[in-house]
Amino acid sequence: MGTALGLLLVGDGHQVHALRRNVSALPAALAPLAADLAAPESLSNLPEIDYLFYTAAADGPDDAAYACAYVSGVENLLAALRSAGQSVRHAFFVSSTGVYGQDAGEIVDETSATLPVRFTGARLLQGERTMLDGDYPASVVRFGGIYGPGRTRLLRLVKAGASCNVAPPRFSNRIHRDDCAGVLRHLMGVDAAERIYLGVDCEPAAQCEVMEWLAKRLNAPPPAREIAAGACGQGKRCSNARLLESGYEFRYPTFREGYGQIIGTLAPAELEAG
Repeated sequence: MGTALGLLLVGDGHQVHALRRNVSALPAALAPLAADLAAPESLSNLPEIDYLFYTAAADGPDDAAYACAYVSGVENLLAALRSAGQSVRHAFFVSSTGVYGQDAGEIVDETSATLPVRFTGARLLQGERTMLDGDYPASVVRFGGIYGPGRTRLLRLVKAGASCNVAPPRFSNRIHRDDCAGVLRHLMGVDAAERIYLGVDCEPAAQCEVMEWLAKRLNAPPPAREIAAGACGQGKRCSNARLLESGYEFRYPTFREGYGQIIGTLAPAELEAG
């Protein structure tokens, strides 16, 4: 997401500094900035910036990795910018709809209670608060499940004959990688941006609906419809009304347009990979 955003902004005429520990794989259009968010001493010579996009990802699935990426990493970067006397116009923190704990099919928006049930959501919520309470005007974007280039797990599952839960229905919220980058680029140009946005497409959809549509497009057998035994959550349905009101226009407004584009560009071998 960060690289896709950077390339969009370069195309708009901006100079983009990309901070990574290993910058060797960065596109030539991005100015490499070798540094480590977990090592404050490496952040001592940051270039002057106008806008900050914090798109870091955890190194692993454990609590320590999440705390490093989303809590201490934010603290270290803000401290370095403050120490350098930087005047950042606006900072953006990439978060997740995982900060919500609703699981009964509720409609969720930016005002809904954040009661994460896993440490991942709790750490992201800490990072949000750190950025929002920091020295600069800031916004948080809580993205749903990101799919797109290189993120084809659901396609492989459908191709392999995975089943879906029809009762109770399991809702999911998603957004194409290109729209993630587009949302952040758009919000950079919004005057008086809100503190929190939900970054999801226009149609929260039931698991079976999505998988059955994919099966048809992939010429695969339809997924077996299963009824969950015992207690089974329904997920949540996230609203992107605030984002739409800000003027953003989705490139892929539903899973149909987004997955349709991916399927049209995939080589058959890509669906057989693990």
